[in-house]
Amino acid sequence: MTEQTAPDADPEHAPGSGAGRPAEATATGPAGGAAQGRPPTIATRTVAARTIAVGAARAEEARSAVLTARRLAVAIARKPYWERPGSTWVVRRWPDLTGCLAATFFFWLSLTPSLVPRPWYYQGAIGGITAAIGYGLGALAAWLFRLLSPWQPSERVRARCWLAYLLLLPLAVAYMLGRSADMQRELRRLQDLPPTLTWHSLMIALISLAVLALLLLAARAIRLGTRWLNRLLNRFVPWPVAVALGLAMSTTIVVIGTRDVVWDRGILGIADRLAAAKDRSTDPGVMRPYSPMLSGSPDSLISWEDLGNKGRTFTGSAISREEIAGFTGAEALDPIRAYVGRAAYDDYADGAELAVRELERTDAFDREVLAVTGTTGTGWVNPTTVEALEFMHGGDTAVVTLQYSYLPSWASFMVDRNEAGLATEALFDAVHARWEQEPEDERPTLLVFGESLAVSAVESAFDDLDDMVARTDGALMIGPPDFSPIHSELTAERDPGSPVWRPVYEDGRHVRFGQFPESDLRLPEGQVWEEPRIVYLQNASDPVVWWSPGLLFKRPEWLNEPLGPDVTSSIDWFPFVTFWQTTVDMAVSYGAPAPHGHRYGSNPVDAWAAIAPPEGWTPADTERLGRLLELRHPPKHGWAG
Repeated sequence: MTEQTAPDADPEHAPGSGAGRPAEATATGPAGGAAQGRPPTIATRTVAARTIAVGAARAEEARSAVLTARRLAVAIARKPYWERPGSTWVVRRWPDLTGCLAATFFFWLSLTPSLVPRPWYYQGAIGGITAAIGYGLGALAAWLFRLLSPWQPSERVRARCWLAYLLLLPLAVAYMLGRSADMQRELRRLQDLPPTLTWHSLMIALISLAVLALLLLAARAIRLGTRWLNRLLNRFVPWPVAVALGLAMSTTIVVIGTRDVVWDRGILGIADRLAAAKDRSTDPGVMRPYSPMLSGSPDSLISWEDLGNKGRTFTGSAISREEIAGFTGAEALDPIRAYVGRAAYDDYADGAELAVRELERTDAFDREVLAVTGTTGTGWVNPTTVEALEFMHGGDTAVVTLQYSYLPSWASFMVDRNEAGLATEALFDAVHARWEQEPEDERPTLLVFGESLAVSAVESAFDDLDDMVARTDGALMIGPPDFSPIHSELTAERDPGSPVWRPVYEDGRHVRFGQFPESDLRLPEGQVWEEPRIVYLQNASDPVVWWSPGLLFKRPEWLNEPLGPDVTSSIDWFPFVTFWQTTVDMAVSYGAPAPHGHRYGSNPVDAWAAIAPPEGWTPADTERLGRLLELRHPPKHGWAG
C-alpha cells in the first residue's frame, strides 16, 4: 500500500493537465490554439462564464413564468370573473353567469334535429341566435332575482360557480356537437340521404360565438345609449321622468330604425333590386317561342319582354307536340301556355281580362283541359306539374296564370302576402265567367293547382271547400303553407284519429292528402272518392307546410305522436328554438330528395292521374310518365347531395 500513488498526486489528475477538462479541450478544437495540457485562454473563460449566466437567466425566467402562472391560476380560481371598478363604469363588461348558463342551454337545444338536415353554417347561425335569446332570458331572470331576493350569493359561491362553468363548458360543448352530428345522420337516413355528413364542430362553435357576441354588443350598445339619453334628459326633468322618456325614445328609435332602415331599406330593398334585375333577365337556353299557342310569341297579346324572367322560362321551355307524341305514341297537340307578366297590366282586373283574351286567341276553351294556376313570389310555376298534365292529355290542354310579383316568396310573403290571393282570385273569376259561357257539354275540364305560396293564392279565390268543389272539376295543391285558408280549415276539422300530417276529412269524400300518393290516396280504405277530386301533396317533413309564428310559444300538433314517416324521434319543441330551426329549414328544404322536405318530384303525376285521368289511362302509364319527368327534371340536392 505504501507503493500506491494518491489520486491527487497522479500526473493525469494534476491541475492544468487538461485530462479533467474535456469541454475546454473540445472548445479549443483539434487544430488548437490551446493544446491539451495548456491552461485555457481568457476568451475561453469568458464564453463559459457567459453561457453559465445565460442559462441561469433562462432558468430564472422559467421559474418566474411558472410562479406567474400559478398566481394567475390561483387568482382565477378565487375570482374567475371581472367586476367593474366602480359606479362610473356604465357597462358591466363581464357577462352574467345565469345568462351564460341559459345561453349554453339554448345553444344545446338549437343542436337538436328539426324537419330536414341542415348544413353546419346554418347551424352556427341558429346556435348564435338562440344562444342570444337564452342569454337575454337568463340575464333578465338574474336581474329580477337580485332585485327581489334578500339573499345574494357570496363572492366565494360566485367564484366556484364561475370556475365550474368555465371548466365544464368545453367538455359540454364538445359532447353537444358530437351528439348533434349523430342525430343529423339519423335524420339523413330517414330522408334517403347519404350517411356521410360534413359537420365542422369547431366552425359551428365559432360562428355561434361570433353571432352571439354581435347580438350582445348590439344590445349593450342600445343599453348604453339609453343610459346616456337618460342622463341627458335628467338635466331638464326629474330622474323618473327622464328614465321613462329615455326608454320610450330608445324603443321608438330601435323599432323605427330596425323596420325602416335595416328591414325596408336594407334587406327588402336589396332583395327588391336583385329580384328586379333577375326579372329583366332571361335564363340561359331559353328562347322566344314561335308557336302561336304560347304567350310571348309573335302572335301573342303579351310581348316577350313583358313576361318577366319566370314567364319567359314558362313559355320558352314549353314541350312540343312531337315530344308528347313520342311519349303517347299517338298524334298530339301543342299545349297552350298563357302567361301574363306583371309588366303587362296595371291592375289585377286588367291582367285577368288580358289573360282571358289570350286564352280566346289560342282557342283554349276548345281544349280538353283548362287549368288555372297561381305563381310563387317570383312568378315561378313548377314545370313538372304542368308537363305531367300536358303529357297525360296529349297536349290537349291550356294552362293560364297571372304574375303578381317578382320578389322571392319570403319577401313577397312579408310585403304583399294578400296580393297573391287578390291576383289569383281576379284571374280565376274572369276565366270561370268566360268558361261558363261555353255550352255545358262542351266546356273543358276546369282545374286549379298551385305549389307553395301559390296554394294560398289559389285557395283565396274560393270562399271555402264547398265553393271550390262547386266551381271546379278538380284541384291539386302541393306543399301548402300553414296560412292557406282552406287547408287550415280541413286540418283543424279533420276526422278524429287522423294525424295532422296525414289528415282525413269527411272520410276522404272529396279531399285526400298524401306524401306517397300511390298508397296514401287510396286511404281511407273502402270509402268512395267522389268527383270533383282534390289532392293535397304534403310531406311530413316539409317546413313550408308547418312554419308559423305560433312556433315561438306553442307546441305544434305535428310533433305529437305518431310522428310522420320521415321525421326523427329526436325532434322536440322548445320555445323560440323550434321557430328559428323551422325558419332555417325553409331555406334548405330543397336539400332532401323527393318526397321529403319541400321537394315533391314526380308525385304530381300520381295526383293528376287520380284527379283527371284521360280515358284509358293506366297505372303503368303513371309509372312511365313519372320516370320520364324524373329524367327531364332531375333532382338537385344542393348541399345535401
